[in-house]
Amino acid sequence: MSKEYFGTDGIRGRVGEGPITPEFMLKLGWAAGRVFRQEGRRNRVLIGKDTRISGYIFESALESGLAAAGVDVAMLGPMPTPAIAYLTRTFRACAGIVISASHNPFNDNGVKFFSAEGTKLPDSTEEQIEHFIRQPMEIVPSSQLGKAARFEDAKGRYIEFCKSTVPFHMSFAGMRVVLDCAQGATYQVAPSVFKELGAKVETIGVTPDGLNINHEIGSTHPDQLAAKVVETGADLGIAFDGDGDRVVMVDHKGEIVDGDEILYIIARDKMRKGRLKGGVVGTLMTNFGAELAFGELGIPFERANVGDRYVMEALLRNDWCLGGEGSGHIVCLDRTTTGDGIISSLQVLAALSDLGITLHEAKKGMSKLPQHMINVRVSQKVDIKGHVTIQSAIASAEKQFAGKGRVLLRPSGTEPVIRVMAEGEDEAKVRSIVAELAKIVEGSV
Repeated sequence: MSKEYFGTDGIRGRVGEGPITPEFMLKLGWAAGRVFRQEGRRNRVLIGKDTRISGYIFESALESGLAAAGVDVAMLGPMPTPAIAYLTRTFRACAGIVISASHNPFNDNGVKFFSAEGTKLPDSTEEQIEHFIRQPMEIVPSSQLGKAARFEDAKGRYIEFCKSTVPFHMSFAGMRVVLDCAQGATYQVAPSVFKELGAKVETIGVTPDGLNINHEIGSTHPDQLAAKVVETGADLGIAFDGDGDRVVMVDHKGEIVDGDEILYIIARDKMRKGRLKGGVVGTLMTNFGAELAFGELGIPFERANVGDRYVMEALLRNDWCLGGEGSGHIVCLDRTTTGDGIISSLQVLAALSDLGITLHEAKKGMSKLPQHMINVRVSQKVDIKGHVTIQSAIASAEKQFAGKGRVLLRPSGTEPVIRVMAEGEDEAKVRSIVAELAKIVEGSV
């Protein structure tokens, strides 16, 4: 069954435009309540959100819908997305809901769901929710209506959980860290975690006003963080996105350390300690330099489609524990059940502390290859794999790289374009190959 509302990461869109309206959220809450409610027990769903102003509206609407379906609601307030996953599991709730549009600007919003186990919902559950969205809304008898309450201790519990993911004896005393919380959901939690582990912490992006989330700040805009690290002489910087499931870092020289490099640092450290279970999952967009670096370490590497959902599917299929994306969405299944920016960055700091090296030194084992991409606009769907001319051009380009580069053509999932990308050791050659491939694609559609 095809889904009308759910995408690869929940439901998302512009505030005030369907389905991101109060009316829809009321019905969504009721539909989700119908699916999650189990007879014979008092059911509870957790609701958390990031700092965007529209969260107030949708929080109330979802609460009303869930209560109308006979489900209790625990309101957590602004909390990182991975915190909702953790708390859903530990509080034995039947589901968790996050109101967030992740790294998008404030005038977007969305809803993500977590199962009772703290994992993303399977397609079958999302299809069930959509089934009830299309049904008339029937409120349970008054004696069975759900209740709502604010959960006051949520932040403290999550802070302790984050700290527990590094060895008990470990302290980051003497380490100077700048945190960029993107004016988002980590603005209260992240500084506490790193301070309580001993680091000397400076912060930016910790004064959210409902409108400034992700605005020229955070993991998608790390330049301000890089400047602050250099200015203050800090050892490193850590930038989260608006809902805290992504992280990008900055070394003491102000150089950006992206998700591919973070994944490499964590994987190498786990291998050194004998704790790397199987291999590592990246995506179609993971830099080829990472693949080569994992190969040199003898670590199996597999590419999944772009999106944390697909990374997770590959990890579970292989029974591996580590995967991620260049955007900074890192999944450490030996620590938690979903991508978590705070926990991922803690694993990096633990590795640096163990080895007594800087972040700049830790990333040296991996050399990112030059990458270039052109978006070719198309008026209709193109079967890239079945197009003889395009496939011949791809084969010719790959032959030029002689195993030291790669070519990727993929349709965008959000706009009518084909992304033509290549990477290799010689930047000039990469750009030339991409330009030639883009011309061939343009002439073939």
